Amino acid sequence: MVKRSLQTPIMHRFVEHNGFIAFGGLIADDLTQTMGGQTAQICQKLDKLLAEAGTDKSKLISAMLYVTDMGQKAEMNQAWTSWIEAADLPTRATIGVADLGKNVLIEVVVTAAA
Repeated sequence: MVKRSLQTPIMHRFVEHNGFIAFGGLIADDLTQTMGGQTAQICQKLDKLLAEAGTDKSKLISAMLYVTDMGQKAEMNQAWTSWIEAADLPTRATIGVADLGKNVLIEVVVTAAA
């Protein structure tokens, strides 16, 4: 059975199926922040969404991080590794993109175990 939760006009925030939970792309609320600041905000959002889905960051399986400036990757990595324990790091890809929207520096998509 597929369970969809938190519908927005264009998607559901997360969808659960067969023990996995897929989360839609998340961006920061305060787009005046640096790459590190935006990443930290997204991580806080993830904590709330993961809890709402009945899981937590220790159960992350994969992460896709879309960034507009690879030159700021170290700052993004600092915020990311400050948020999650090394033993719980998921598989991850960081993908450079040309544009995510005005002042959006990073968008994060994750999958977790239920």
